[in-house]
Amino acid sequence: MSFFTHFGTYLLMLKGMFTKPENWRMYWKEFMHQCVEIGVGALPIVVIISLFLGAVTTIQTAYQLVSPLVPQSTIAQIVRDSMILELSPTVVSIVLAGVVGSKIASELGNMRISEQIDALEIMGINTKSYLILPKILGSLVVIPCLIIISAVLGIWGGRFAGSLSGILATDIYDIGLRQNLNLYNINFALYKSYTFAFILSSIPAYFGYNVKGGSLEIGRASTSAVVVSCILILLADYALAALLL
Repeated sequence: MSFFTHFGTYLLMLKGMFTKPENWRMYWKEFMHQCVEIGVGALPIVVIISLFLGAVTTIQTAYQLVSPLVPQSTIAQIVRDSMILELSPTVVSIVLAGVVGSKIASELGNMRISEQIDALEIMGINTKSYLILPKILGSLVVIPCLIIISAVLGIWGGRFAGSLSGILATDIYDIGLRQNLNLYNINFALYKSYTFAFILSSIPAYFGYNVKGGSLEIGRASTSAVVVSCILILLADYALAALLL
């Protein structure tokens, strides 16, 4: 299949999601289930990655800023802006593309191979709306929250690492956090979060929903979904930075 065939099928999938639900209660139940699955399931890895990202950024920044003319509080500013602008939205989204994206692709692929999707369609249920839309909406709700948690934990991890290693005192770190804070950076991080959340949920849903074959094809679809999602996240990261900064 060519790129344009994939792209057209992807757009048709998105168009087919927006229909009137057959049962609002079942749709709401599925939406809440996806929020819990995506949010709670990915929270431990987000916490671990964020703490170590902040800690490593603090240590490496202190290692590079060896000039006595640069105040130590600058380290905290660099850690803060790095976590908010780039590390938390992009790195965490790439990790979530592997955790959440592979789960979505394999789940829908298994339903397609076992003909559960065909059975739902025979019952008159719009499977695109019932199976894919709650996953995308759940990701749009939960993943920005995970990225906000990641940024806070990364900044706190940098503070703890600086104090633990003796590189930077906590009071100096706190002074740096309050200096030259640009609130637009937070808005920009949220723009990226929603864009990445849509990518890492809709792309795996497309690959999983359109699986043909057996269990081997499910594995290939999951791999393709993660790879394509990561590439598109990086492309969107560059595009948003070029347009909005």
